[in-house]
Amino acid sequence: MPPLADIPLPPGIRSRFVDDINGLRMHVLEAGYETRGRACVLLLHGFPELGYSWRKMMPALAEAGYHVIAPDQRGYGRTSGWDANYDGDLHSFRLLNLVRDALGLVSAFGYRSIDAVVGHDFGSAVAAWCALVRPDVFRSVALMSAPFAGPPPLPFNTANAPPRPKLDDPVHREANADMHRAPQGVHDFLRAYYHHKSADWKHNTPYPLKSWSATELAKLPTYYVMDLASNMAETVAAEMPSADAIAANKWLPDSELSFYSAEYARTGFQGGLQWYRCGTSGAFTPELETFSGRTIEVPSCFISGKQDWGTYQRPGIFEAMQASACSQMIGCHLIDGAGHWVQQEQAEQVSHVLLKFLKQAAERAAR
Repeated sequence: MPPLADIPLPPGIRSRFVDDINGLRMHVLEAGYETRGRACVLLLHGFPELGYSWRKMMPALAEAGYHVIAPDQRGYGRTSGWDANYDGDLHSFRLLNLVRDALGLVSAFGYRSIDAVVGHDFGSAVAAWCALVRPDVFRSVALMSAPFAGPPPLPFNTANAPPRPKLDDPVHREANADMHRAPQGVHDFLRAYYHHKSADWKHNTPYPLKSWSATELAKLPTYYVMDLASNMAETVAAEMPSADAIAANKWLPDSELSFYSAEYARTGFQGGLQWYRCGTSGAFTPELETFSGRTIEVPSCFISGKQDWGTYQRPGIFEAMQASACSQMIGCHLIDGAGHWVQQEQAEQVSHVLLKFLKQAAERAAR
């Protein structure tokens, strides 16, 4: 592996490693660590991000009195102990094992329970399952950019019905090489990818889709539904921002993007892609069906960018989250001026919303 790059962290955040976390040596960013006995908040990133994605929010949470922990999750960054091969150990990337990673990390820091688990993008799914299966440990949950509809339902009332054929999902193919060996280089690939899914790309004007059908899904931007014969690197290259736009970017200047690109150039993207393969293969659905009918019963909230298609990417999920999946939903917040990278694009506003939620959740717990 190439040498590790310096991490351009704000004051008050430190980088460290924690060993023996469910087979991992986990890289963690930490704030508010100077004083022992603080309430803890765990921050879980998504794809293609890192624990570094929370750098703009961590100081505000620490200043409010929290011990803040933001790991590079399994498959990402400087966390090691996972299989980087496409044909390697896919089993270790399934959702309940990612929950076990989170559980092991907070336990290693000496917590029997924490005030909140916060997840963004695919980290939102991990956070949701943390709260669903261990509400005694994760006492509240904030979901960002990816709503949660609840566990998959068990087949119901089928004993006397004709068997239904299994649906075939032809999504599987190796995508790591397309991005890791992008003709424009990893740095420019990430610049275009982050831009394309942000509020800076003015065509991000999302709205609910009517159904999970080809006609409706075709309305999604090309970063979700690529044009035929175009891979992701080619897709986002067409949306590369101008040099002036890059220079004017305040939420992800090149000095910060360079850390992402150095890390992904070093590790590739396969670790993160394994999460998606687990989710679409169907191989791990039966163990999730064990929790069929269960709801998240701790205080919860949803935070997303107003310009984020992720809220509506899967038709009906946003509504199901509020109606049935979360029994103590305190609020849904769509932040204007933010696309998919809400905690980076509008960090101050998201920090304000999250701190208000944490206060409300604590008040409910004290009743």
